[in-house]
Amino acid sequence: MKNSLLLLALLSTLGLAACDRAPVVVNTPPATVTVPGPAGPAGESGATGATGATGDQGFTGNTGSTGSTGDTGAQGNTGNTGDTGAQGNTGNTGKTGDTVIVVPAPTN
Repeated sequence: MKNSLLLLALLSTLGLAACDRAPVVVNTPPATVTVPGPAGPAGESGATGATGATGDQGFTGNTGSTGSTGDTGAQGNTGNTGDTGAQGNTGNTGKTGDTVIVVPAPTN
């Protein structure tokens, strides 16, 4: 029963779809084109508007105060002077008279 109802619905759908229908044709008349005529004379110029009022000048601001001068720092301590070392003894004067000849050693 289920299959027969389904088959009947399918056949009726195909039968209705196969009907030959005539298309609906609507003929519209062509649009009328209007051509503008010659231009008219120019109109009069409008009146000039009124000039606005000038605004008031603003106030000048106050001058700022001068800043404080900073304190001068204290002077640092002077470093100690180092001790001077003792002067060395003067050497003895060499003997005079003998001549010393230095001969280099032979090299191998």
